[in-house]
Amino acid sequence: MAEDWKPRTRLVHGGARRSHYREVSEALFLTQGFVYETAAEAEARFRQAGPDEFIYARYGNPTVAIFEDRIAGLEGCEAGFATASGMAAVAGALMALTKAGDHVVAARALFGSCLYVLEEVLGRFGVEVTLVDGTDLDQWRAAVRADTRLVFFESVSNPALEVTDIAAVAEIAHAAGALVVVDNVFATPVFSRAAEQGADIVIYSATKHIDGQGRALGGVILGPREILRGPVQTYMKHTGGALSPFNAWVMLKGLETMDLRVRAQAESAAQIAAALEGHPKLARVLYPGLPSHPQFDLAQRQMGSGGTMLAFELAGGQAAAFRALDALRVVLISNNLGDAKSIATHPATTTHQRLPEAQKAALGITPGLVRLSVGLEDPGDLIDDLLQALEAA
Repeated sequence: MAEDWKPRTRLVHGGARRSHYREVSEALFLTQGFVYETAAEAEARFRQAGPDEFIYARYGNPTVAIFEDRIAGLEGCEAGFATASGMAAVAGALMALTKAGDHVVAARALFGSCLYVLEEVLGRFGVEVTLVDGTDLDQWRAAVRADTRLVFFESVSNPALEVTDIAAVAEIAHAAGALVVVDNVFATPVFSRAAEQGADIVIYSATKHIDGQGRALGGVILGPREILRGPVQTYMKHTGGALSPFNAWVMLKGLETMDLRVRAQAESAAQIAAALEGHPKLARVLYPGLPSHPQFDLAQRQMGSGGTMLAFELAGGQAAAFRALDALRVVLISNNLGDAKSIATHPATTTHQRLPEAQKAALGITPGLVRLSVGLEDPGDLIDDLLQALEAA
């Protein structure tokens, strides 16, 4: 039975739907609409579509539905809604679940676009947002109130790799009747147990490890059927943030190899972090799989791995970071992550450049910080490349 399958089997076969042709690879239904035999059938479907009945690609599509069911089954959630990008998933979940007068508590260590949605978009529509240090449970306790609608955080923060205790924050939030919404990108669906640990809503940018090969944008919101097929689906289908069928098909192909890729990337990341730690040109190395990481024990309990991402700070600041980046021969300079190709990013001047300098400093985004997404290259080649780049710095 499908419910007894191990994760790797779910990634290959979960949620499968086959047409009358009985194809092996999932069919790509590249259509925006669907035909009804009669006007009465169209009326009935608009009133209540069945599980394999579709109306319009903005509402749902057979290829997209396979992706939603497959990733929801892997995550241990009842349902999913696939979105056009990771940020469409974040914005859609937060907008669908809040209204004017609600209160939201969020960790301040977030991707810049997530902070924009919280502070600018939700704030513009009358939602009060309180930011806290995600690793400080006392701050969560002090901030959550009786009118708190939801809490939001990255389970592992971008880019400084702080690990938030999902189970502990969920206990605090649920005691006040608030929902727990977790951006789980850095943890990956391979190492995630977020739903089991108390997350009500789990969000992924499928652009990252799910695709894993730099081809397409996508995202997904996962959670209870009542919420996903209620407020989330209603909001998303009317505002147009749905995933395209072609991108859903690409993501399905990515899921088939995701477990193998992510585990290999995490193993390489651990080797690289160990090789870089203590290097004389580095002020610090941040990797949740290193015993020196402040939340090492929590990361092991929560994920069982350090993940595929690490960061390091060059003691010489931005100038040294730029020299090192420019000297890389294997690792690419870009702003994506979770790719088969290793990617280095300078957050202070790219992904988080819009943040005020004081806020960057508070989040540990220093001028010398480099974020590294570890790919599928030979770890020895990556270590050699990084060491020669540090010499150039």
